[in-house]
Amino acid sequence: MSLFHSKVYGIVQGVGFRPFVDRLAARFSIFGSVCNKGPYVEIFAQGEPAAVQKFLAAIEHEPPERAAILKMDTEKLTAPDSYTSFSIIESAKERGDIFVSPDIATCDKCRAELFDKNDRRYLHPFINCTACGPRLTILDAMPYDRERTSMGEFPMCPECHAEYTSPETRRYDAQPVCCNDCGPEVYLIGEESCRGAAAITRTRKVLASGGIVAIKGIGGFHLACDATNAAAINRLRTLKHRPVKPFAVMMRDMEAVRRECQLEAGQEEMLTGHQKPILLLKRRTAGHLSDAVAPGNPKVGVMLPYAPVQMLLFDYPDGITMPDALIMTSGNPAGAPICRDDKGATEALSGFTDLLLSHNRKIRIRADDTVMDWLEGKPYMIRRSRGFAPLPFMMSKDLKGQVLGIGGELKNTFCVGSNNIFYPSPYVGDMSDLRTMQALRETIGRLTELLENEPTLVACDLHPRYNTVTIARELGLPLFPVQHHYAHILSCLAENDYDKPVIGVSFDGTGYGTDGTIWGGEILQADFRGFQRLGHIRPFLQTGGDKASVEGWRIAIAMLYGLYQDKDKVRQIAQTLNLCPEKELAAQFFMADNNVNAICSTSAGRLFDAVSALLGIRTASTFEGEASMYLEFAAEAYLDKYAIKPQAFLPDMSTLPLIDMSKIDPSNTDKSIILATEELFRYILTERLNGTAADELAYRFHAGLAAGIIAACEQARKQTELSTCALSGGVFQNQLLVTLVKDGLIAKDFTVLLHSLVPPNDGGICLGQAVAAMVHLNQ
Repeated sequence: MSLFHSKVYGIVQGVGFRPFVDRLAARFSIFGSVCNKGPYVEIFAQGEPAAVQKFLAAIEHEPPERAAILKMDTEKLTAPDSYTSFSIIESAKERGDIFVSPDIATCDKCRAELFDKNDRRYLHPFINCTACGPRLTILDAMPYDRERTSMGEFPMCPECHAEYTSPETRRYDAQPVCCNDCGPEVYLIGEESCRGAAAITRTRKVLASGGIVAIKGIGGFHLACDATNAAAINRLRTLKHRPVKPFAVMMRDMEAVRRECQLEAGQEEMLTGHQKPILLLKRRTAGHLSDAVAPGNPKVGVMLPYAPVQMLLFDYPDGITMPDALIMTSGNPAGAPICRDDKGATEALSGFTDLLLSHNRKIRIRADDTVMDWLEGKPYMIRRSRGFAPLPFMMSKDLKGQVLGIGGELKNTFCVGSNNIFYPSPYVGDMSDLRTMQALRETIGRLTELLENEPTLVACDLHPRYNTVTIARELGLPLFPVQHHYAHILSCLAENDYDKPVIGVSFDGTGYGTDGTIWGGEILQADFRGFQRLGHIRPFLQTGGDKASVEGWRIAIAMLYGLYQDKDKVRQIAQTLNLCPEKELAAQFFMADNNVNAICSTSAGRLFDAVSALLGIRTASTFEGEASMYLEFAAEAYLDKYAIKPQAFLPDMSTLPLIDMSKIDPSNTDKSIILATEELFRYILTERLNGTAADELAYRFHAGLAAGIIAACEQARKQTELSTCALSGGVFQNQLLVTLVKDGLIAKDFTVLLHSLVPPNDGGICLGQAVAAMVHLNQ
């Protein structure tokens, strides 16, 4: 007989790992024990050597489907035989790297039981098992056991307790286990006597008749209405002051998804998997969804029901005919965090809704829905949250310490770093709202406590007046400012576990530069130890202050004035293209001439806004990125119209009379690489005034900018001898630009690093910040 000691690290708590090990022990006739230590699961395995080896191999290669083993350390012990059976022993907390499971969507077996009249959990809104249910959002502390979750408030009935303690059941050691007799309950806020079945039926009736309902889910409230009812959707848009920003749609099943959307390889598996994100899918023209769901957008964000109460909204034996698609958007006022309790929902959402459906299971940590696009057969993340956070990224570098990356001002997430493991948080929101700032403070406190992390260094943005920097200062720890665009590139390197210098192409809206100007279209030489700014797009004057970020016509006017220095000519162009009222021009000229409310900028995002305005696509935006997004849609519509494929770097590129953007500005004494984007802007303007269609020019703009980026990377390679490029920043959320640049770089023999499970936008920079701080600690 031999005795082995194993430590298994990863997502091995809250996924039925100990019962799984127990069953394997019986299969291989192994004696010993399994225990949840918090940072890892500890296994003592005693048996015949060959049997123990098979047992350990099965643990590593046949884990539960929700588990994720990151590493497994095993040693042979010389101790004498000491076990006569195999047992699951009580959790024993130890310090170390912690792995917290994200929330897991309801599994198929639980869904079948939910609608089985003969099952004792028939129509139970909180059905779950060892393989599914809430995790992070109900967790108070590690190790993950019932008494350390918000389910500890609900004593198990004898039947549930028997299942919980029996290795033969699907709910063995399932911490959120409950049933209709002992679990949480749904009810209507303000009408608490309307509970259970009556509350669900009332909710369904309101939704079916065109009403709006706030519904508490796993990680917070949603606002829901019929996605086929234009009047209901437009009413929600009016109440939420959201005129065109797309709404997410929850569909009953895959049959409804296939009817409404086109699916690419791999997308169905993502939609039906245990994470169930919102996935952007191409819409079919003959579907039932209202155009008001996502006006002018060729895609729609789709998810399937992932919580039992959502499944019951679609299917319930009450005779009500329900639509098979519901708007399911975050339950929050603009700029505020998602509501998670009755008090917050009543204060923030009652003005939007006809009804508020809640439940009495407390949400400890908010978790908005994850949103992802799809690029080349795999996810391309937009917002990383429920189902994914706080799954960590593990780097190969040998790093020691504990740090915090506070994240960005927009689309905030933060990142907790522990040695070489980095845990990005669920989505928090935009820091312009005091309520979101408070949510960030609370979530940092709870997640660092769960992960037993006591950071000694806090990475933050370089901008001294960001609210995230204010919160970082409040922590009373040393600060490590990280330049915004450098953090973007580091997030891409960290996701790809790439520890060598790269040419970083960081294109986004705005970020504070080391020279005190506004950056946003940057070519960097970067690695985890630092960066050098190799180049950027041509600087331009950004006038109008904060209004310039939402009114692209202001950028267009400023760029026109910068090009021609002729007020009469700019007035004539503005009038011809209907860019803005005549009365607005004097103020714009005054700001530019006197450097009032104006700043030098290399923002690629604002360049997109200016071109969108120039082409009459969007002169102003009602949500962040709107002008750029519709510029991309116009370019893609042109490609579709003429069946042009933007692969292998635009075979028809030679037919476009674009300037050579690889030239270095002769007046540039420090040899910085300047992308002549003002000449691209001039070219688009000339063609527009000559009558070329806006959609074709949108495409040419993308093609020209991609050409400039590739030429800049070639010049950077001559200077640095580097041939690996990393693409990051919110502008690279644009799939057309990503494809053009990536294919063009590969054609020039570059290796290209892209994002996948970390957003290229500001929702991903916390990872780059945290890694920069950790590397700094280890220097």
